[in-house]
Amino acid sequence: MPDKQNESTSGLITEVLRHVSGLVRSEVDLARAEINENLRQAGVAIGMIIAAVALALTALNVLAAAISAGLTELGLEPGWSALIVGVAFALIAWALLARALNALKLSSLAPKRTAENIKRDTRAMTGATSHAER
Repeated sequence: MPDKQNESTSGLITEVLRHVSGLVRSEVDLARAEINENLRQAGVAIGMIIAAVALALTALNVLAAAISAGLTELGLEPGWSALIVGVAFALIAWALLARALNALKLSSLAPKRTAENIKRDTRAMTGATSHAER
């Protein structure tokens, strides 16, 4: 009888180790997929930054002259017209940059679903262990 009990115990241990190994492998695969997805989103955010800079530079040259000329036509001194236009464009560029940097925060790149799954699995395994000890 002790041989059968040893075999069943070693069989259970082998089965548990196989399940834990599969679980760890699944979590690593999920983390890898989630990180890849988050990196793609970061790439889009970087693209938005590049587009914002290119548009800001192009628009700054063309629109600044036009708006400044328009304000001068309305009676403002050319220096004041240029200052008003420069401040307005700086505010627009700041808003675009702030939005892009917010999208690139490390907390938005972390694999949140994987972390939650690992916590859930740990709680489940801890609960299973405590039930087995009873």
